[in-house]
Amino acid sequence: MNKLSDIGTIKDILSRHGFTFSKALGQNFLINPSVCPRMAELSGAGKGVGVIEIGPGIGVLTNELCRLADRVVAIELDKRLLPVLDETLAEYDNLRIVNDDVMKIDLHKLIDDEFKNMEVVVCANLPYYITSPVIMRLLEEKLPISAITVMVQKEAAQRICAEVGSRQSGAVTVSVNYYAQPEMLFNVSAGSFMPAPKVDSAVIRLNVLNEPPIEVNDEKKFFSVVKAAFSQRRKVIANSLSSGLLLDKKTVTEILEKSGVSANARAEMLTLVNFADIANNL
Repeated sequence: MNKLSDIGTIKDILSRHGFTFSKALGQNFLINPSVCPRMAELSGAGKGVGVIEIGPGIGVLTNELCRLADRVVAIELDKRLLPVLDETLAEYDNLRIVNDDVMKIDLHKLIDDEFKNMEVVVCANLPYYITSPVIMRLLEEKLPISAITVMVQKEAAQRICAEVGSRQSGAVTVSVNYYAQPEMLFNVSAGSFMPAPKVDSAVIRLNVLNEPPIEVNDEKKFFSVVKAAFSQRRKVIANSLSSGLLLDKKTVTEILEKSGVSANARAEMLTLVNFADIANNL
Protein backbone atom coordinates (compact mmCIF):
# COMPACT_ATOMS: atom_id res chain seq x y z
CA MET A 1 0.00 0.00 0.00
CA ASN A 2 1.31 3.45 -0.91
CA LYS A 3 1.26 6.53 1.32
CA LEU A 4 1.93 4.57 4.53
CA SER A 5 4.05 7.50 5.67
CA ASP A 6 1.22 9.98 5.14
CA ILE A 7 -0.29 11.16 8.43
CA GLY A 8 -3.80 11.37 6.98
CA THR A 9 -3.60 7.81 5.61
CA ILE A 10 -2.25 6.48 8.92
CA LYS A 11 -4.95 8.21 10.95
CA ASP A 12 -7.67 6.91 8.62
CA ILE A 13 -6.42 3.31 8.79
CA LEU A 14 -6.00 3.34 12.56
CA SER A 15 -9.38 5.01 13.07
CA ARG A 16 -11.20 2.42 10.96
CA HIS A 17 -9.63 -0.35 13.02
CA GLY A 18 -10.29 1.41 16.32
CA PHE A 19 -6.59 1.47 17.17
CA THR A 20 -5.10 3.73 19.85
CA PHE A 21 -1.41 4.05 20.69
CA SER A 22 -0.06 2.18 23.71
CA LYS A 23 2.51 4.02 25.83
CA ALA A 24 3.27 0.76 27.64
CA LEU A 25 4.40 -0.82 24.35
CA GLY A 26 6.39 2.26 23.34
CA GLN A 27 4.51 2.66 20.06
CA ASN A 28 5.78 5.44 17.79
CA PHE A 29 5.09 4.92 14.07
CA LEU A 30 7.42 6.33 11.42
CA ILE A 31 5.97 9.01 9.16
CA ASN A 32 9.20 10.27 7.54
CA PRO A 33 9.07 8.77 4.00
CA SER A 34 12.85 8.84 3.53
CA VAL A 35 13.82 6.80 6.60
CA CYS A 36 12.45 3.30 5.92
CA PRO A 37 13.74 2.87 2.34
CA ARG A 38 17.21 3.86 3.49
CA MET A 39 17.05 1.65 6.57
CA ALA A 40 15.84 -1.37 4.58
CA GLU A 41 18.57 -0.96 1.98
CA LEU A 42 21.33 -0.64 4.60
CA SER A 43 20.04 -3.69 6.50
CA GLY A 44 21.31 -6.04 3.82
CA ALA A 45 17.84 -7.08 2.64
CA GLY A 46 17.99 -8.34 -0.94
CA LYS A 47 17.76 -11.37 -3.20
CA GLY A 48 18.51 -14.59 -1.35
CA VAL A 49 18.06 -12.85 2.01
CA GLY A 50 15.44 -13.43 4.68
CA VAL A 51 14.55 -10.69 7.16
CA ILE A 52 13.21 -10.85 10.70
CA GLU A 53 11.43 -7.62 11.64
CA ILE A 54 10.44 -6.87 15.22
CA GLY A 55 7.44 -4.64 15.90
CA PRO A 56 6.24 -3.76 12.37
CA GLY A 57 3.65 -1.24 13.62
CA ILE A 58 1.47 -0.45 10.60
CA GLY A 59 4.01 -1.87 8.18
CA VAL A 60 5.95 1.15 6.86
CA LEU A 61 9.37 -0.51 7.19
CA THR A 62 7.89 -3.96 6.44
CA ASN A 63 6.68 -2.63 3.08
CA GLU A 64 10.24 -1.66 2.10
CA LEU A 65 11.72 -4.93 3.35
CA CYS A 66 9.20 -6.98 1.36
CA ARG A 67 10.16 -5.11 -1.79
CA LEU A 68 13.82 -6.06 -1.36
CA ALA A 69 14.04 -9.43 0.43
CA ASP A 70 12.96 -12.90 -0.65
CA ARG A 71 11.21 -13.53 2.66
CA VAL A 72 10.13 -11.37 5.62
CA VAL A 73 8.82 -12.55 8.98
CA ALA A 74 7.50 -9.75 11.17
CA ILE A 75 7.02 -10.43 14.89
CA GLU A 76 4.27 -8.25 16.37
CA LEU A 77 3.27 -8.42 20.04
CA ASP A 78 0.15 -6.24 19.78
CA LYS A 79 -2.67 -8.37 18.32
CA ARG A 80 -4.70 -5.19 17.69
CA LEU A 81 -2.32 -4.44 14.80
CA LEU A 82 -2.88 -7.74 12.98
CA PRO A 83 -5.95 -6.61 11.00
CA VAL A 84 -4.18 -3.32 10.24
CA LEU A 85 -1.19 -5.20 8.81
CA ASP A 86 -3.49 -7.51 6.85
CA GLU A 87 -4.76 -4.40 5.09
CA THR A 88 -1.56 -2.42 4.63
CA LEU A 89 0.58 -5.37 3.47
CA ALA A 90 -2.03 -7.37 1.56
CA GLU A 91 -0.07 -7.24 -1.71
CA TYR A 92 2.92 -9.25 -0.44
CA ASP A 93 3.07 -13.03 -0.62
CA ASN A 94 6.63 -13.21 0.75
CA LEU A 95 5.52 -12.06 4.21
CA ARG A 96 4.41 -13.79 7.38
CA ILE A 97 3.15 -11.90 10.45
CA VAL A 98 3.73 -13.71 13.75
CA ASN A 99 1.77 -12.55 16.79
CA ASP A 100 4.31 -13.24 19.54
CA ASP A 101 6.83 -11.75 21.98
CA VAL A 102 10.37 -11.54 20.57
CA MET A 103 11.70 -12.14 24.10
CA LYS A 104 9.88 -15.48 24.32
CA ILE A 105 9.59 -16.91 20.81
CA ASP A 106 11.95 -19.72 19.72
CA LEU A 107 14.05 -17.79 17.22
CA HIS A 108 16.19 -20.76 16.18
CA LYS A 109 13.06 -22.69 15.19
CA LEU A 110 11.60 -19.67 13.41
CA ILE A 111 14.76 -19.30 11.31
CA ASP A 112 14.88 -23.04 10.55
CA ASP A 113 11.22 -23.06 9.49
CA GLU A 114 11.10 -19.83 7.49
CA PHE A 115 14.50 -19.19 5.91
CA LYS A 116 15.81 -22.35 4.27
CA ASN A 117 19.18 -21.75 2.55
CA MET A 118 18.96 -17.98 3.04
CA GLU A 119 21.22 -15.42 4.62
CA VAL A 120 19.24 -13.94 7.51
CA VAL A 121 19.30 -10.38 8.84
CA VAL A 122 17.26 -8.53 11.47
CA CYS A 123 15.77 -5.10 10.86
CA ALA A 124 13.57 -3.24 13.34
CA ASN A 125 12.38 0.03 14.80
CA LEU A 126 12.71 -0.96 18.46
CA PRO A 127 10.70 0.54 21.32
CA TYR A 128 13.09 2.48 23.56
CA TYR A 129 12.15 0.62 26.73
CA ILE A 130 13.27 -2.77 25.43
CA THR A 131 16.23 -1.87 23.20
CA SER A 132 19.07 -3.50 25.15
CA PRO A 133 17.20 -6.69 26.14
CA VAL A 134 16.18 -7.35 22.52
CA ILE A 135 19.64 -6.66 21.10
CA MET A 136 21.35 -8.82 23.72
CA ARG A 137 18.90 -11.67 23.22
CA LEU A 138 19.51 -11.66 19.48
CA LEU A 139 23.27 -11.79 20.09
CA GLU A 140 23.36 -14.17 23.05
CA GLU A 141 21.20 -16.75 21.26
CA LYS A 142 24.02 -17.09 18.68
CA LEU A 143 21.51 -17.16 15.86
CA PRO A 144 22.58 -17.77 12.25
CA ILE A 145 22.17 -14.08 11.34
CA SER A 146 24.71 -11.83 9.66
CA ALA A 147 23.54 -8.39 10.77
CA ILE A 148 21.13 -6.55 13.06
CA THR A 149 19.96 -3.13 11.86
CA VAL A 150 17.84 -1.29 14.40
CA MET A 151 16.51 2.16 15.14
CA VAL A 152 16.99 3.08 18.79
CA GLN A 153 17.13 6.15 21.01
CA LYS A 154 20.08 8.30 19.89
CA GLU A 155 21.74 8.18 23.30
CA ALA A 156 21.52 4.37 23.34
CA ALA A 157 22.97 4.25 19.82
CA GLN A 158 25.93 6.38 20.87
CA ARG A 159 26.56 4.15 23.88
CA ILE A 160 26.36 0.93 21.85
CA CYS A 161 28.60 2.28 19.10
CA ALA A 162 31.13 3.91 21.42
CA GLU A 163 34.69 2.60 21.38
CA VAL A 164 35.38 0.15 24.19
CA GLY A 165 37.75 1.92 26.57
CA SER A 166 36.29 5.38 25.87
CA ARG A 167 34.37 7.60 28.25
CA GLN A 168 31.04 6.89 26.51
CA SER A 169 31.38 3.12 26.78
CA GLY A 170 29.27 1.04 29.14
CA ALA A 171 28.39 -2.58 29.87
CA VAL A 172 26.26 -2.78 26.71
CA THR A 173 29.19 -1.45 24.63
CA VAL A 174 31.48 -4.22 25.84
CA SER A 175 28.78 -6.89 25.54
CA VAL A 176 27.82 -5.92 21.99
CA ASN A 177 31.46 -5.75 20.88
CA TYR A 178 31.99 -9.30 22.10
CA TYR A 179 29.48 -10.52 19.51
CA ALA A 180 29.48 -7.90 16.75
CA GLN A 181 31.02 -4.83 15.15
CA PRO A 182 28.59 -1.93 15.69
CA GLU A 183 28.38 1.06 13.39
CA MET A 184 26.29 4.22 13.44
CA LEU A 185 24.38 4.66 10.17
CA PHE A 186 22.27 7.85 10.45
CA ASN A 187 20.23 9.98 12.83
CA VAL A 188 16.43 10.28 12.81
CA SER A 189 14.69 13.32 14.29
CA ALA A 190 11.84 13.02 16.79
CA GLY A 191 9.53 14.67 14.25
CA SER A 192 9.84 11.59 12.03
CA PHE A 193 7.39 9.71 14.26
CA MET A 194 3.73 9.78 15.22
CA PRO A 195 3.31 10.42 18.07
CA ALA A 196 6.65 12.24 18.30
CA PRO A 197 8.89 11.02 21.15
CA LYS A 198 10.77 13.52 23.32
CA VAL A 199 14.20 12.47 22.01
CA ASP A 200 15.87 11.82 18.67
CA SER A 201 16.70 8.36 17.35
CA ALA A 202 19.48 6.78 15.33
CA VAL A 203 19.83 3.75 13.10
CA ILE A 204 22.72 1.42 13.89
CA ARG A 205 23.94 -1.81 12.33
CA LEU A 206 25.59 -4.63 14.24
CA ASN A 207 27.68 -6.81 11.96
CA VAL A 208 27.65 -10.17 13.72
CA LEU A 209 31.06 -11.82 14.14
CA ASN A 210 31.69 -15.50 13.43
CA GLU A 211 33.93 -15.65 16.48
CA PRO A 212 34.44 -13.29 19.45
CA PRO A 213 37.49 -11.01 19.07
CA ILE A 214 38.88 -12.21 22.42
CA GLU A 215 39.32 -15.58 24.11
CA VAL A 216 37.45 -16.17 27.34
CA ASN A 217 37.41 -19.41 29.33
CA ASP A 218 33.91 -18.87 30.68
CA GLU A 219 31.46 -16.51 28.95
CA LYS A 220 29.17 -16.35 31.98
CA LYS A 221 32.08 -15.23 34.16
CA PHE A 222 33.19 -12.71 31.54
CA PHE A 223 29.78 -11.03 31.42
CA SER A 224 29.49 -11.06 35.22
CA VAL A 225 32.79 -9.15 35.36
CA VAL A 226 31.54 -6.62 32.80
CA LYS A 227 28.27 -6.14 34.68
CA ALA A 228 30.03 -5.75 38.04
CA ALA A 229 32.59 -3.32 36.63
CA PHE A 230 29.94 -0.92 35.32
CA SER A 231 27.47 -1.38 38.17
CA GLN A 232 29.11 1.49 40.05
CA ARG A 233 30.69 3.62 37.34
CA ARG A 234 32.03 6.29 39.69
CA LYS A 235 34.03 3.81 41.72
CA VAL A 236 37.48 2.55 40.80
CA ILE A 237 37.53 -0.91 39.24
CA ALA A 238 38.85 -2.63 42.39
CA ASN A 239 35.88 -1.40 44.44
CA SER A 240 33.20 -2.06 41.82
CA LEU A 241 34.45 -5.61 41.18
CA SER A 242 34.79 -6.35 44.88
CA SER A 243 31.23 -5.18 45.50
CA GLY A 244 29.69 -6.64 42.35
CA LEU A 245 31.39 -10.05 42.52
CA LEU A 246 31.27 -10.34 46.33
CA LEU A 247 35.04 -10.79 46.59
CA ASP A 248 37.40 -9.31 49.16
CA LYS A 249 39.45 -6.33 48.03
CA LYS A 250 42.78 -8.13 48.40
CA THR A 251 41.73 -10.93 46.04
CA VAL A 252 40.41 -8.46 43.47
CA THR A 253 43.60 -6.37 43.65
CA GLU A 254 45.72 -9.48 43.02
CA ILE A 255 43.57 -10.48 40.03
CA LEU A 256 43.81 -6.97 38.58
CA GLU A 257 47.59 -6.92 39.03
CA LYS A 258 47.91 -10.30 37.31
CA SER A 259 45.72 -8.93 34.48
CA GLY A 260 47.83 -5.82 34.03
CA VAL A 261 45.01 -3.50 35.10
CA SER A 262 45.43 -0.68 37.63
CA ALA A 263 43.23 -1.07 40.70
CA ASN A 264 42.49 2.66 40.40
CA ALA A 265 41.25 2.50 36.81
CA ARG A 266 37.57 2.98 36.05
CA ALA A 267 35.45 0.55 34.06
CA GLU A 268 35.16 2.77 30.97
CA MET A 269 38.97 2.81 30.67
CA LEU A 270 39.24 -0.96 30.17
CA THR A 271 39.55 -2.72 26.81
CA LEU A 272 37.92 -5.99 25.75
CA VAL A 273 41.25 -7.73 26.36
CA ASN A 274 41.36 -6.28 29.90
CA PHE A 275 37.92 -7.66 30.71
CA ALA A 276 38.84 -11.04 29.23
CA ASP A 277 42.08 -11.21 31.25
CA ILE A 278 40.26 -10.37 34.49
CA ALA A 279 37.59 -13.01 33.87
CA ASN A 280 40.18 -15.63 32.88
CA ASN A 281 42.27 -14.90 35.99
CA LEU A 282 39.33 -15.17 38.39
